[in-house]
Amino acid sequence: MLDFFEDDEYYTGGKCDSQMLLLAEKKVGYCLPSQYKELLMHRNGGSLRKGCVGTSRPTSWAQDHIKIEGIFGVGEYDWGIDSEFGSKYLIKEWRYPKIGVVFCDTPSSGPDCVMLDYRRSGKKGEPQVVYVDEDRSILRIAENFSEFIANLKDCGCFES
Repeated sequence: MLDFFEDDEYYTGGKCDSQMLLLAEKKVGYCLPSQYKELLMHRNGGSLRKGCVGTSRPTSWAQDHIKIEGIFGVGEYDWGIDSEFGSKYLIKEWRYPKIGVVFCDTPSSGPDCVMLDYRRSGKKGEPQVVYVDEDRSILRIAENFSEFIANLKDCGCFES
């Protein structure tokens, strides 16, 4: 995990502990994936070294992939999923589907997003990871958070 995040701390919150994670889950109304929580205990959000994920169809971003600027952490800081301007705010502000938790930022910073999708699993289950495009179409990009992490690639692997 040491090479997972960029040195830049733009999306990074203060040190995360188990109490913060429990509070965040209560505020967002969903159990977070265990690997996401482990990642946040290591570093509470951040910009990614490998920030692109291949897609099965074109998106508003590109023909074959999406780009992710950073993963959000937890706590009362600008990028906390449970903060004043976190996931619930973003869902309401951008009219994203009410299917789970917004947990990534994209280069557009708004018209599209990456979410944990709990429709199939329920609020306590293992969510899928989906990309919500500008037109609010939903594209599954990973069966679960672990697969999402494994699918992250260097953006140089894709055509612009």
